[in-house]
Amino acid sequence: MTPRIEINLAKIAHNASKLLQLFGAKGIDIMGVTKVVCGNSMIAEVLIDSGIHMLADSKLENLKKMRDAGIHAQFILLRTPGLSEVESVIRYADISMNTELSTIQCLSATAMKYDTQHQIILMVEMGDLREGIMPADVKGFVRETMMLPGIQIVGIGASFACFGGVMPSEKKMKQLSLLSSIIETEFSLSLPYVSGGNSANYNWFASTESVGNINNLRLGESIYLGCEPLERIPIPGLYTDAFTFVSEVIEAKLKPSKPYGETGQDAFGNHPRFMDKGYMRRGILGVGSQDVLVAGLSPEIDVEILGSSSDHTLLDLKQTHLKVGDEVRFSLNYGALLSAMSSPYVSKEYHGTLSESHEDPRPTEEKSKQKPISKNLDIRTHCGLK
Repeated sequence: MTPRIEINLAKIAHNASKLLQLFGAKGIDIMGVTKVVCGNSMIAEVLIDSGIHMLADSKLENLKKMRDAGIHAQFILLRTPGLSEVESVIRYADISMNTELSTIQCLSATAMKYDTQHQIILMVEMGDLREGIMPADVKGFVRETMMLPGIQIVGIGASFACFGGVMPSEKKMKQLSLLSSIIETEFSLSLPYVSGGNSANYNWFASTESVGNINNLRLGESIYLGCEPLERIPIPGLYTDAFTFVSEVIEAKLKPSKPYGETGQDAFGNHPRFMDKGYMRRGILGVGSQDVLVAGLSPEIDVEILGSSSDHTLLDLKQTHLKVGDEVRFSLNYGALLSAMSSPYVSKEYHGTLSESHEDPRPTEEKSKQKPISKNLDIRTHCGLK
């Protein structure tokens, strides 16, 4: 069935295990981020079996889904909660990340209501300008938070390369590490988690002589796509093809390359421009922007994506012999993976066994030379088209 995303669980397990070993060699533990896979319970189970016991997600619905599926882990809400969500935070998150005192006050009141203790990590603004307490305000923030019953500060953290593209440099990591030392000393407070960032920290980690107090990272993209997010360069020894997007050709015809007639806006309010390349073999896939971020797809055969509407994607078929019913396979970037896993219109198909996860992957450069060919569906025979 198409469209579908094929998920190789063994390759995810391999990547998770390798990254756990890699970062663990310098004393850094990992939170497995499940938001890009929408809290998928099968993938969460793979992370747990691979040795990652902290699962972080930005959606409370996903935390609840994993808990209801019987996943045994420590669950972290990966963002500052809304005031309307505090009761769900107490119920479904063991730890939440916070930047607003008013929200923590509500968490405190709700924790007391349920006679429980809620742990929080305070996020510090380090330049990316997404979420975070300004560094100059952190000490006062800690002082006020420590007065609240039912709340335990267990760490500080920072985000990088999420909004502003700011890199987690050596200087930034030293600043965060120093701030953690100041907090621990001044407030006699132990911080089990000094969370230095995410998959974008790979280059810093690989080059630094000392990680300082940084003892935690939140990894998603490097586990699922095998690369670091700053330049999308593959990480040695990891699989980059654990996910494959597959769609079916629903039309294949010789047509002009440039639309003809009076033109206005397209379906999304754009004014597209086209070069006249004469007639070309054009294909249409039964998938569009409602299903996946088409701009984040890279075909594994020599075709070109010309554009998409809500439910069609147009291809220049070039010299291929694709026909109606053939499948075209694509690799995905992070945005495409997020949209495909979130879409109810994209079926999820699981491959790989966990025993395969102990095999070493082929080098990335070797894999890149091997281009899969399109798969012809059995339905062509069934429908009398062959």
